[in-house]
Amino acid sequence: MHNHYAYLYNQVVYQMLQNTLGKGEAVLFARSASVGAQQFPVHWGGDCYATYESMAESLRGGLSLGMSGFGFWSHDIGGFENTAPAHVYKRWCAFGLLSSHSRLHGSKSYRVPWVYDDEACDVLRYFTQWKCQLMPYLFDMATQAAKTGAPMMRAMMLEFPDDPGCDYLDRQYMLGDSLLVAPVFSEHGDVSVYLPHGRWTHLLSNQEAPGGWRQEQHGFTSLPLYVRPNTLLALGANDQKPDYDYLVSPVFHLFALEDGAEAICRVPSLAGETRFTLTVTRRGDTLQVTPQGAATGWTLCLRNIVGTQIVDDGVAAAHPLGTLITPKDDSHGLIIRL
Repeated sequence: MHNHYAYLYNQVVYQMLQNTLGKGEAVLFARSASVGAQQFPVHWGGDCYATYESMAESLRGGLSLGMSGFGFWSHDIGGFENTAPAHVYKRWCAFGLLSSHSRLHGSKSYRVPWVYDDEACDVLRYFTQWKCQLMPYLFDMATQAAKTGAPMMRAMMLEFPDDPGCDYLDRQYMLGDSLLVAPVFSEHGDVSVYLPHGRWTHLLSNQEAPGGWRQEQHGFTSLPLYVRPNTLLALGANDQKPDYDYLVSPVFHLFALEDGAEAICRVPSLAGETRFTLTVTRRGDTLQVTPQGAATGWTLCLRNIVGTQIVDDGVAAAHPLGTLITPKDDSHGLIIRL
C-alpha cells in the first residue's frame, strides 16, 4: 500500500475534478505516483534544491519517469529548497519553459524574476514568449502524449534507439519528436551537446550543425535548442498567451528537408483535435506543399534557403531566416522550385 496509496489518492482527486469540471478538463499537479498514475496527469519531480547539481538530477529523474510511461513531467523553476543565485535561476528559466509545463515555485522565498535582477525578468519573458509561439507544436505533442503515452520530454535513446551515442545521455532531451534541448548547468554557459546524424538547425540562431558532439557556450537567453532535420515546425502568431487560436496566421518553418523526404505538421484546435495539416515533399529541387483543413493566413518559411526561383500559386520573398512563401488566398497547394 505504501506505493499504491499515491495512485488511489490521485485517482480520487482526479475523478472529483472530472465530475466537477467535465471530462477532459481535469488536471492534477502531483509529485507522488506509482504504476498506472500516468492516467492522472500532470506530475513534477518534488522538492529539489536550488543548485545546478539538483537541476541536473531533476532532468535525470524526469527522463526516467518518461521512460516509465508518464507523458507529462516538470519541475520547480529555480529549485524548491533554498534560494538559487541569480545565474542558476536564469538557466533554470530556460529549462523550465522548455518543459511540458512550467511553474515558478519555492519553499521559503519567492521565485518571481524581479526579486533577482532585471536580466532575470528579461530571460523569463524571452522564453515565455518562445513557449507561447511554440504552442501549436507543443499542444500537438501533448495530445499525442495523451493518446499514445509517448512522453513530451523524451530521453534521447527513446527517439533514436539505433544510435548508441544516445544510450546514456541524461543531460539533454527531445521536447516532442522534433526539438532537442540541452539545458545549461554552468554559470558561464559552457555546455556539451550530442546531435544524432543529420543536419540540425539551431532554432534561435538559425545556425546549422552536423551530427556529433559539440562544445558550446551560451548567454542567458540561449541554450542548445536544435531542430531535427526534415522537420516542419508550426509557430503561432501570439507570444503573449498559450491558449489562442493556433489556426490563425501560423508560420510553418521547414528545416533541412532532404531529397526524397516528407515533412508533416499538424495544427490542433484548443480541444486537441487536428484541424489543419501541412505536408511538404521534396523531389530534387522541387518542393510540393499540400495543405489540408482550415487555417487562415498561414505562410511557409524555408530556413536557410535563399534565391527561390519559381513558386506556383504563391509568392516568395526574402526573409532574415531564408525565404518566406505566401500562398494565394484560394491556393490548394504549392509547387516551389529551388
